[in-house]
Amino acid sequence: MGRAFEYRKARKMKRWASMAKTFTRISKDIIMCVKESGPNPESNSRLKALIQNSRDANMPKDNVERAIKRATSKDQADYKEVIFEGYAPHGIAILVETATDNNTRTVANVRACFNKCDGSLGTSGSVEFMFEHKCHFKIAQGDRDLETFEFEMIDHGVEEVFAEYDEEKSLDTIMLYAQFAEFGNITKALEKMDIEILSSGFERIPMDNKSLDAIAQDEVEKLLERLEEDEDVQAVFHNMAS
Repeated sequence: MGRAFEYRKARKMKRWASMAKTFTRISKDIIMCVKESGPNPESNSRLKALIQNSRDANMPKDNVERAIKRATSKDQADYKEVIFEGYAPHGIAILVETATDNNTRTVANVRACFNKCDGSLGTSGSVEFMFEHKCHFKIAQGDRDLETFEFEMIDHGVEEVFAEYDEEKSLDTIMLYAQFAEFGNITKALEKMDIEILSSGFERIPMDNKSLDAIAQDEVEKLLERLEEDEDVQAVFHNMAS
């Protein structure tokens, strides 16, 4: 098992955002995607992936259709992806992905989160180099032999393959991880093989983790929780060991 497996295992043991927050994040992603590449999932592979993600998250179909409709409306504000970098207490690197229609508000809110939790907001590039930008895919395992499938997918850019049991859906699944730039190639390869993608997305995996004692971990967790509660924040990544 590689770093992606260990990272995902640790993430699954952490708190997850509420269902409503998850739906909001997916809706924003859909709006940005539609505005960039159109509302047809057959010609917009990223939108197709987001619709699959919405199903995996049990997001109602009406919510998805509403997000697509909002994206095509002239009244819908444009969301912009903005990344913030900084440090939590005890030197823990933090990378925050946001989607905002008001950058001034978002900057102020993110800075306030860092300041109130004894962290420090850094400049662009100050911690991003500590993380690898990866794409991931989840498919049903079925009767596939994991080792054979892994060798087959290596030719398409996949770097790591491992089995994972989806407790919510009571399903044996396979996770695939690769470099961020390989997302399109792998999507096309899986579709050509008639393999249904249950969900897909992007993650930033720390190249090294930093261990802290329980008290120090709690101090970092306060900052992570405060950031994740902000309405403009899509995802928060860090290099604190679990």
